[in-house]
Order: sequence, then structure tokens, then C-alpha cells
Amino acid sequence: MDAFYASVEQRDRPELHGRPVVVGADPRGRGVVSAASYEARKFGIHSAMPIGRAYRLCPTAAFVPVDMDKYARDSERIMAILAAFTPLVEPLSLDEAFLDVTSSRTLHGTGTEIARRIKARIRAEVGLTASAGVAPNKFVAKIASDLEKPDGLVVVEPGREAAFLRDLPLRRLWGVGPAAERELAALGVRTIGDLVRLGRGKLEARLGAASGAHLFELAQGIDDRPVIPWHDPKSIGAEETFLHDTRDVGRLRATLLAQSDRVAGELRAAGLRGRTVTLKLRFADFHTITRRGTGDAPTADGGEIFSRVWAAFSRIPRPQAIRLIGLSVSGLAGAGEPQQLPLLERPDRTERLGRVTDEVQARFGPDALVRGSLIDAKRGRARRRDDA
Repeated sequence: MDAFYASVEQRDRPELHGRPVVVGADPRGRGVVSAASYEARKFGIHSAMPIGRAYRLCPTAAFVPVDMDKYARDSERIMAILAAFTPLVEPLSLDEAFLDVTSSRTLHGTGTEIARRIKARIRAEVGLTASAGVAPNKFVAKIASDLEKPDGLVVVEPGREAAFLRDLPLRRLWGVGPAAERELAALGVRTIGDLVRLGRGKLEARLGAASGAHLFELAQGIDDRPVIPWHDPKSIGAEETFLHDTRDVGRLRATLLAQSDRVAGELRAAGLRGRTVTLKLRFADFHTITRRGTGDAPTADGGEIFSRVWAAFSRIPRPQAIRLIGLSVSGLAGAGEPQQLPLLERPDRTERLGRVTDEVQARFGPDALVRGSLIDAKRGRARRRDDA
């Protein structure tokens, strides 16, 4: 999709048509840009940029808060359109997916025809534009989809992969970050074609056998990975960037506790439990650290998740105020999968309480049932929003 979140906002608010639109945190705060319209990108604004910098680059832009529920609803409509053409749809995010249409051509036409029909249906039914790349493999199709945005369609015929890639900048290759780009530039390698001419042997000697061989194949347009319709989630997490850096341990504790409950609810909704809990801290100077702990049994209980993450937090020296705090749960398994039972307590007792909480909140709203220790924290956040 083309600038998905920003395009949704422009569709729903006609006064934003043609204007720079930035979706993300409050520009007076400390968050980041989630999406930028193409009008905003002309000012150098891009996703993951600090929101304050985006405001300085274009103070006249419309700054719109993230409405994830709305974007998820549109994503479901778009994915349903894709599934009408092939069951082999591999979502990468809310707004991007790979499709294998090899077996759909008899019914729906060539890959190019299918791409045109998908784009037309998305425009007609969802009111948004999409860009498509049509190619013999995932890597080349992905690059093709990015080249003529917005509303683009780029086709790479079989046998033309290497020629298509040859003159593109090296950073287009998956796995080439700024450090590798600088290292290869020292060898005179600036385009994908330059890398092929460097040769596999020199590339492996410079980057290691595995990385060198992988990049050399990609540079020639070789990518044998299949389209996989579903990936199990690897982790579920939550994080918060504070409006002002804080050393307040009580506030940090309340934030982690609320995040633990939120993540536990998402785990239960997905029918999952997790074994490993990871804490993430970003200090005032942007230095970021993570610490993880693994329990004896997987869990979807907010109290147990908090216990593990708070133990990690308590062991960390904190020489500076904290800008961001978050946690994630990984090592996921289905809630029905076998697990070793503890000797002294039933493992599902607190999870059953969590499921009751989920039902009450789903019916009456997220504030209908909360931990008593979090009531003051919620009131404090509301006051800070009003003050801002």
C-alpha cells in the first residue's frame, strides 16, 4: 500500500487531500513518525523519525494520531481482496504481502493482469492506491513494487532479473546496511552490478562465507524462498516513550505492570503463552539496552510476566533518566500444547482470572476493570494529556 496510514487519513478527511500528513505521536511529545504522506516526504520526513524533528522540517503539516483499529479494518479488507486471487498470501505487515499466483493464471490471467485487477479492486472497494511488483521471485518482486510508488506497477520478466537489478544502488539489497555499504564502497562497489562484478570469492572473503554467498545470489536475482501463507508470531510486546525523561521508579513500575497486563491479554486473545520475557530500556542519551529472563513454564498471566520483567529491571544500574520502557514476550507456544506442570499451584488459575478481565473489558471498555495499583497511574496519564 502507498503511505498506508497517511493515505487512510487523507481518504477519510477530505481537508487533508494534497497536504503533508504525518501520522504518529503528538509533535509536542517524544514519540516517532509512524507514516508520512508523499507530500510530507518531500520535506524529508519518513517513518521512525523523531516526531519533533518532523515538526521542525514541516510545521505546517497535519499531525494525526495513530488509529490502529481503523488501519487494521482496512487491512482486513485488502487481505480479503488478495485472497480472492490466490490462497498463497504471505502478509508482511498490515499493508504489504507476497502472493504466489502461479496456479491462478488459468482463472485470473497473467501475473501482470492479476496485479492490475488487484490494484483496481483496492481502489474501488477501499478507496486507496497500491503499488505492485510482478517478478519470478519474492526479492525481485519486492524491489519492483517500491520503484514507481505511488500507484506503480513494475514487471520483471523471467530471465531479466539480473539486468533489472544491475544499476540499482547497493542499499536495495536485503542485508546491506550502512556499515556494509561503507565497507563495499571502499572496494568501489556502489551498485548491485558492481557487486556481481566483484565476484563471489572476494565477497565471501570480505563479508564471510554465508553472508557473501547470500548477497551474491540476491545480486543476480536468485531467491528460492516460497510464499508461506502464515507465520506464527515470534513475540508480542508493548513499549512507551515518556513525554519527559523520568527516574520515578513508581511510575516506571506502573508502566511495566500495565504493559504486562496488555501483553498478557494479547497472548490470551491469540491462544498463546510465552516463556521468555525481555525488558527494553532507552536512556536520555538514546543508549538502549535489553535484558531477558526465561521462566520454567510458558505463561499468559500478566502478574507472572511482570514478575519476570521487574526482576530484570531491578538488577539494572540506571545512571540516567529513562526515555522509553517496554517489554516483549517470546518463545511462544499454543495455549493447548503440553507443558510441565508446577507442583504447588495450578498454572491456569491466574490466567482464568485474566480471561474474565478480558471479557469484562471487551463488554464495558478497557477501564471497566483494572488493577487497583494502576488507578492513580491512569489518572496521572490523563492529567498529563490535559496539560499538554
